[in-house]
Amino acid sequence: MRPVRPFHRLRPALASLRWKIAALAAATACLVAVAVGALVHVWTAQDIRDSAGAQAFNAVYSAMDVYRRTGTLADGAELDPAELPAALSHPADGDRHTAYDGRVEGNLGPSVWAAQRTGGPGSPVLAVRVNMSPELHTLHRLDVTMTLASLVALAAAVPLAGYGAGLLGRRLRRVSETAGRIAAGDLDARTGPTKGRDEVADIAATVDLMADSLGRRLRTERRFTADVAHELRTPVGGLLAAADLLPPGETEDLLRARVRDLRGLVEDLLEISRLDAGAEQPVRARVPLGAVVSEAVARTGFDTEVTVAGTQRDAEVADTQPAEDPGTRHAGDATTVETDPRRLERIVGNLVVNAHRHGGTPVRVTVEGRTVVVRDHGPGFPADLLVHGPRRFHTGATERGSGHGLGLTIALGQARVLGAELRLDNAPDGGAVATLRLPT
Repeated sequence: MRPVRPFHRLRPALASLRWKIAALAAATACLVAVAVGALVHVWTAQDIRDSAGAQAFNAVYSAMDVYRRTGTLADGAELDPAELPAALSHPADGDRHTAYDGRVEGNLGPSVWAAQRTGGPGSPVLAVRVNMSPELHTLHRLDVTMTLASLVALAAAVPLAGYGAGLLGRRLRRVSETAGRIAAGDLDARTGPTKGRDEVADIAATVDLMADSLGRRLRTERRFTADVAHELRTPVGGLLAAADLLPPGETEDLLRARVRDLRGLVEDLLEISRLDAGAEQPVRARVPLGAVVSEAVARTGFDTEVTVAGTQRDAEVADTQPAEDPGTRHAGDATTVETDPRRLERIVGNLVVNAHRHGGTPVRVTVEGRTVVVRDHGPGFPADLLVHGPRRFHTGATERGSGHGLGLTIALGQARVLGAELRLDNAPDGGAVATLRLPT
């Protein structure tokens, strides 16, 4: 996660949920259609075979009655037919038997045979054949009809499932966008009431409750920071006045330096509390960007190399050098921007001071267009700072320098006020790189 980056909607993962649900509905519909179709086919085929067997069984009974009374064969009855299955060639005396014949000859077959011996052993066998091809053709038509009906139902079910999944996806996307806005720093973001009383509504309510709890805790922390800074301001002012009454000497210099550090800390805390509260408003003016940056660098009192609009020079500034050093102006700088110059100087100054305190020389500041880059040649930003952003009163490893860990926090807060983007990175060849891009 980079500091001060615009929030991007979390669409890709949630957008696929719609198609996953639609695919699941399609697979379920196909499974149901196949299962029902197979069950109907098997049940109908067995019913056709059982009906044909019963018809053949009854037909043999009727044909045998006619044959014994008249000595003639009824329609469909045959004596010792050549096609008779081997299982019916020698039936028991007086018993009727049936057998399935799967042979197909033209429009004849499969069939069910029924046979009964006309008399004692060795007497002819009376047989009747029932052709099942019309019923099986009907079964085939039933299979085709069920397949077409399943396809029509599937074609209707998939869009409906996609539409329902889209409604669910939009509700989830709304919750995810709210969570993303909260993660980006918008503590007033809320999902609000959602339709239904399902798990999505529970998730939305939980996210809102989490945001409320987080907002309360952060407001409490900000009030505490502001109250402490305000309460410390008066005694620190008294300490500074008391230090002025001490006789000159090493003790007085040491005490005055420590009191100045304490006053700077209190002022930083007050500035952070105002930034957190959203009370800061920029006072914009059209200013030459290079000149403002150069003056901000000069105010830091550190030796810094400044490059403006292709013109490079070294602004080596001593601690006693006045801020109004005319050498910090660049006649060749024609880039003007509409911004708050005081806040811009604050950002650049904090970045340069941070580069000198925690980085390594040489420190270079480059101004090109609306972009200001501060680069040092030290160990670079810590990995946790690049992932989570700067934390207050956290300066990384002790060997990187000293400070309160508020400079980058203030720079990021002032960049938000200006509507600018401040990115913190490490250069491939070593060193920290802070890139400030002013809005157009």
